[in-house]
Amino acid sequence: MKLIDPSHEFLQEIDGEEMLRRLERVGRVCYKSEGRITETSRRTFLAGLLARGHESVIEHEKVTVRLICDRGVTHELVRHRIASYSQESTRYCNYSRDQFGSELTFIRPCFWREDAQAYGIWEDAMRAAENAYFRLLEAGASPQEARSVLPNSLKTEIVTTMNLREWRHFFRLRAVPAAHPQMRQVACALLADFRQRIPVLFDDIPAENEP
Repeated sequence: MKLIDPSHEFLQEIDGEEMLRRLERVGRVCYKSEGRITETSRRTFLAGLLARGHESVIEHEKVTVRLICDRGVTHELVRHRIASYSQESTRYCNYSRDQFGSELTFIRPCFWREDAQAYGIWEDAMRAAENAYFRLLEAGASPQEARSVLPNSLKTEIVTTMNLREWRHFFRLRAVPAAHPQMRQVACALLADFRQRIPVLFDDIPAENEP
């Protein structure tokens, strides 16, 4: 049994300033103000669009991310409809094989300390699930049958593509205190990375520890 923390990876090179340049050219078509484009106008223009709620313009750019998280998080993630998803399949992945290290991988819960009683109970349950899964395979069950004993804490990989407006919607719902703690853990780390890579467009969305 292997225990890991969630993580993410951008699957494309992101030039945030170039994204803003393209979005400004698109947005200014609405006002026929292309002649006002300068080397420094894009940030102010796009901030103004967002302030006025004119977010449809930023749908013209998208970002693709691979998330490594638990399956419980992905059950919430895929409820965001304007997106494309490709996820590791427990029907076809046989975790007894060498490519998976012949073991199951689980995501550590962020809401319990490792010395807490609750964490120990959770860890025992993960070992029991792993044991039951491998026993089912040894008994002749197929991976798609044996997966019935796998818990939400099982590690999964999911590639997600959303346009920038939908990413904003995602962060508004998932990077806030009301979100599930493990979803918030994933969303807040991702939001911080979006802010670093793409100027302006995510600066107005507070993360869990911000006002």
